[in-house]
Amino acid sequence: MAKKSQRNTKGRIISAAWKLFYEQGYDDTTIDEIVDEAGASKGSFYHYFSGKDALLSTLSFLFDEKYEELKDKLDYDGTTMDKLVYLNKELFLMIENSISVDLLARLFSSQLVTRGERHLLDQDRTYYKLLRKILQEGQQKGQVSSDISINEIIKLYAMLERGLMYDWCLCNGDYALAKYSSSVLPHMLSNYVE
Repeated sequence: MAKKSQRNTKGRIISAAWKLFYEQGYDDTTIDEIVDEAGASKGSFYHYFSGKDALLSTLSFLFDEKYEELKDKLDYDGTTMDKLVYLNKELFLMIENSISVDLLARLFSSQLVTRGERHLLDQDRTYYKLLRKILQEGQQKGQVSSDISINEIIKLYAMLERGLMYDWCLCNGDYALAKYSSSVLPHMLSNYVE
């Protein structure tokens, strides 16, 4: 029970931080505001994070929360491509509506310069587990190429998503990320997924 309580506290801190970062901007958000919003103590904050900058690498935690929610809403009778496009569209809508371009850019730059853990690449994330399940089921149904491994297709899909997010940041969010991705992702994956 203590482990679940720790996850909840850490999760509340992360959710509160990103909510405030979006509403007020990263630079204008203080640790005091984060712990107040989370209903946590400063001691709890520093138990999990060395400072505000450490929160930049936690965006993948929010992404995985979204994937946990979407996992139950997937149409498991749909095609593999339908499932992948649905997951991507819903995540990108969340990004457009709750994560500023500046914050997403900071996440990417923090992952580029970190000497520590690169959370976006953590294969134990819900993201990678869900992709693996969808692609394995698709391969069993003949909807996913067996010419390359599932791991290679997952790597390609994740690379495409990161590339789309990176481009959106470079363009300062000047276009609808989810809409654009929904139109190009199927073409980009068409050699491997039906």
